[in-house]
Amino acid sequence: MTTAQHEAILPASEWELVTDGVMGGVSRGALTRSVEDGIEVARLTGDVSLDNNGGFLQMATDIDRAAVTGQDIRGIELSVRGNDEEYEIRLRTDRLNRPWQSFRTIFTATPEWQTLRIGFDAFEPHRTDAPFHPAEIRRIGILAVGRSFRADIALREVRFFGP
Repeated sequence: MTTAQHEAILPASEWELVTDGVMGGVSRGALTRSVEDGIEVARLTGDVSLDNNGGFLQMATDIDRAAVTGQDIRGIELSVRGNDEEYEIRLRTDRLNRPWQSFRTIFTATPEWQTLRIGFDAFEPHRTDAPFHPAEIRRIGILAVGRSFRADIALREVRFFGP
């Protein structure tokens, strides 16, 4: 049985930096873009600090609704490399209206490029009872979160995959 793969949906130019400064935290980071082997790469770097109730750096983007509407998608695939630290993927759907609500999973970004295929069943609801429906995904975030550490993660592409 083969797994259908959809077009890359999130080019590096579409990602934005969000820090805990939005809630008074003091983590400092940067989101840069470069081209490696002809592919645009988004790279999140910085220092995550727990001071002042902070604790995150995030690169996030809104999802093109055409990427999920009417598609039979079962998970997300991303091509990443990093500094052997754990990062989170957070998905937000139409049913989530509070900033602290999401569906989350953790992965480790190794120093070599790797392609991770993560089924939606690996995502845990956080502070919500809403059901997860892939057709309702509206935003994705890659986060350095929850502990003081140096973040360094590069993202080449993200796509959804189907059955």
